[in-house]
Amino acid sequence: MKEIVMLSGKGGTGKTTLLSSFAFLDRRPVIVDCDVDAANLHLVMNPEVEERIEFWCGDKAWIDREKCVDCGICREICRFDAIRSTVVDELSCEGCGLCARMCPAGAIIMRENLSGEWYRSRTRYGPLFHARLGPGQGNSGKLVALLRQEARTLAEQSGAEYVLCDGPPGTGCPVISSLSGVDLALLVTEPSLSGLHDLKRIIGVCRHFQVPILVCLNRFDLNREVAARIQQFCQEEDIELVAKIPFDSTVAYALGLGIPVVECSRGRAAGEIRFLWDRIRTHPGFVKKKRYPLTAGITYHSY
Repeated sequence: MKEIVMLSGKGGTGKTTLLSSFAFLDRRPVIVDCDVDAANLHLVMNPEVEERIEFWCGDKAWIDREKCVDCGICREICRFDAIRSTVVDELSCEGCGLCARMCPAGAIIMRENLSGEWYRSRTRYGPLFHARLGPGQGNSGKLVALLRQEARTLAEQSGAEYVLCDGPPGTGCPVISSLSGVDLALLVTEPSLSGLHDLKRIIGVCRHFQVPILVCLNRFDLNREVAARIQQFCQEEDIELVAKIPFDSTVAYALGLGIPVVECSRGRAAGEIRFLWDRIRTHPGFVKKKRYPLTAGITYHSY
């Protein structure tokens, strides 16, 4: 079983579009949407939820008004301004626990926080693991780790050949959680200055974790000058540029229908995506790694 993650360093480069097409071409993968803060893979996969599970992680302060003497100490020491009168603003509370330690009346307790939900769904292309965090909730890295671990377990049980992960944008905690321990990172970029800048950043993260890298340049013909700069940069850094996908209006048409590009189109972009998937499947950069559990310290409840 091989685990592939799609990353970019920024949003809007086409990770989700490519991954949905890969899922259609393979027909047997386990799919994970690691962008738990703003998930959108389900818009293309049209999943049918089979299991809905609460995600409890972190603590929030809660004030017992019967014990509270309204001394105001908690309001003074809270650096996040999360306490107003005798009420805690859950969106502002970071769960540090200082107010509970300093409360002379013992009126503040730290309660486990319901951060969101995660789902195991069925799609036409394979099982999908995805999630939804509540507004302002943190711990997205732990939720990503949980989704990946569940996907790995199912893949091993079902004999799936690939686990395909749609990674989040940026280089923060959820990206690191999506990247650690995978067999291959496909970095999707676009011919823009911000695309080149953020590609350099995500390459640094991948190299830190010693993950094999391949680069795909999407919509390369929209700005051939910057596309040439990206290609030159990859050559200088000894990184393989495996595909240059042209701009194709049929991509927007397919997304409007809510289906993968390669399922409804035989245009230039669909053909290059098929070629890209063949290159990835046969690429010698895959390495076997020991699998470690990723769910330490996570509590979740099914209902």
